[in-house]
Amino acid sequence: MTLCRTGTRACAILGLLCLAGPAGAADVVSPVTPELKPVASEQGWTFSVAPYFWAAGLSGSVSQFGLPTVDVDANFGDILENLDFAAMAVAEARYDRYSIFGDLQYVKLSTGSGTPRGVLATSVDLTSETFSGLVGAGYSIIQSDAGRLDLVAAMRVWSVNTDLDFHGGILDGVSRSDGATWVDGLAGVRATYSLTPEVYLTGWGMVGAGGANLDWDVAAALGYRFNERFSAVAGYRALGVNYRNDGFVFDVVQQGPIMGLVIRF
Repeated sequence: MTLCRTGTRACAILGLLCLAGPAGAADVVSPVTPELKPVASEQGWTFSVAPYFWAAGLSGSVSQFGLPTVDVDANFGDILENLDFAAMAVAEARYDRYSIFGDLQYVKLSTGSGTPRGVLATSVDLTSETFSGLVGAGYSIIQSDAGRLDLVAAMRVWSVNTDLDFHGGILDGVSRSDGATWVDGLAGVRATYSLTPEVYLTGWGMVGAGGANLDWDVAAALGYRFNERFSAVAGYRALGVNYRNDGFVFDVVQQGPIMGLVIRF
């Protein structure tokens, strides 16, 4: 019973960062690449890449390894304490009114916890790896020198995997894994509007389902163009997913400030 409680706490900590994968979404500049007058190639295509940082907290419910569902409510500082590695970046290719965009997120989280009595095990280590990949396409229904409004459709792949390793006691050397992979379809809008030649507003909203009962992603941000090649974006993003299957529960909302650097070529 003591081990189950320890594992549950570890599972809850795992849930804190599993999303800092979506996508989704899609984000700091995905699905919006905020250039108003991009640098065009000879073929008429424009491209952009944007690494970003998302200081998000997380709330919701998680359950793995057949353990009871655990409520999670943690700020970004709580998550950062257990973060091993995180990488987030988006890219877009655009031709006239048409666009193709992608958002990739990978997060690795680990934590350890000792057991009070140490009979079955003296400690339990947990490692979580989460991948979120979004690929979508859009069409500008409104486009002018001031900005544009795109209708978009996308697919997001989620992959969540957790490993538990027991040390000491009866279960010394025992390892267990639990995970899930699923795909969701989403649709929505993205937009950008210039307030001045340098300052612009950008935002997006998408919602869908598939393997998950619900998958959604919204954001609003303010951007600044340093020149034709580089701009910076800062804003606020919220992303939620509700996945439940055979005792595996991942029903969480991640939200917080987001910032990134857009590189166009």
